[in-house]
Amino acid sequence: MMIRLLLVEDDDNLCYIIQSGLEDMIGGYEVLTAKNGKEGLNVWNKEHPDVIVADIEMPVMNGFDMVAKIRETDGSTPILFASGRISPKDVTVGYRLGGNNYIKKPFVPEEMDAHIKALLKMNQGVKMHNDTDTYHIGNYWFDYRHASLTDTTGNIKTITTQEAHILKILAANKGNIVRRNAIMEECWGKDKSDDYFTSRSLDVFITRLRNILKEDPKIEIKTIKGVGLMLIDEV
Repeated sequence: MMIRLLLVEDDDNLCYIIQSGLEDMIGGYEVLTAKNGKEGLNVWNKEHPDVIVADIEMPVMNGFDMVAKIRETDGSTPILFASGRISPKDVTVGYRLGGNNYIKKPFVPEEMDAHIKALLKMNQGVKMHNDTDTYHIGNYWFDYRHASLTDTTGNIKTITTQEAHILKILAANKGNIVRRNAIMEECWGKDKSDDYFTSRSLDVFITRLRNILKEDPKIEIKTIKGVGLMLIDEV
């Protein structure tokens, strides 16, 4: 069965070499191409390829930003980053954004083919995002399991377990009001859902979260007086 591959690469010569090399292989590939992340998003949205290979440094929209957008709704398509400059920070960011693997330039089509076949085999039935553990909030990827926030430059902020628990509830209901007693019951237990001291503790944690997230102006934890809290993400 022919593999439909989206190659997002701004180097025309490299793009031609990889495309022609993969399409000439036995079994073959159907290679779709794009010159930047914005074009890549459009092709991905229209064509739904089996696998994506993306450069990192590109004009208009880089590979990281493109993959972050894709992973908001697509957790299963295997994604391979290709770059000539791969630092530990690049690797950390790429994996946290939902990439499956890296290949370092320069490479030959046969090398990419081996990586792609391995990814497709490993990725059968496996999702790269977890609807209960990972959330995209503004410029951050929030990893509930590891109580951490990673921005697009690879900087990681760790938060407390309770802060992570509260943020998870708000992130899972982004754009909707969550009642205070529902948060308190979930985080402290049903018998504490109307407790005064628990309510004050929630206020403290919300203040901390606001301070942690304040560097991104698109994010707001809004208090709806007399009702509850709402996480707003103005993408």
